[in-house]
Amino acid sequence: MKRLAMLLGGLTLAGCGTVDTVFRDDSLARQQLKDQKSYCNTVPRVYSGVAYDFCRLHSPRPAKDENSQENALAQGMVIDMVLSGALDTLLLPYTLIQQQADGSLVLAD
Repeated sequence: MKRLAMLLGGLTLAGCGTVDTVFRDDSLARQQLKDQKSYCNTVPRVYSGVAYDFCRLHSPRPAKDENSQENALAQGMVIDMVLSGALDTLLLPYTLIQQQADGSLVLAD
């Protein structure tokens, strides 16, 4: 039972993009992308974790010196994209229905 809890906890942390778009309220993902000034206008429900992570990467970065942690953040996002892709694939039957019923997550007002 302890291993199962650790596995679920790891998946939750690893598939952060998927968790933010599938299991949480749309307004949270919308607000986080708006706060980062993402260039994306919508996030599809199908493979939403990968799309969400891409939108987080596809935003302006503040000017920082070369010693910043920006590269580490980008590498972490790429790893999260891969893990979100796996979790998105498992959730594909649900997200296909959700896409049909609700459409894409619209970020613009």
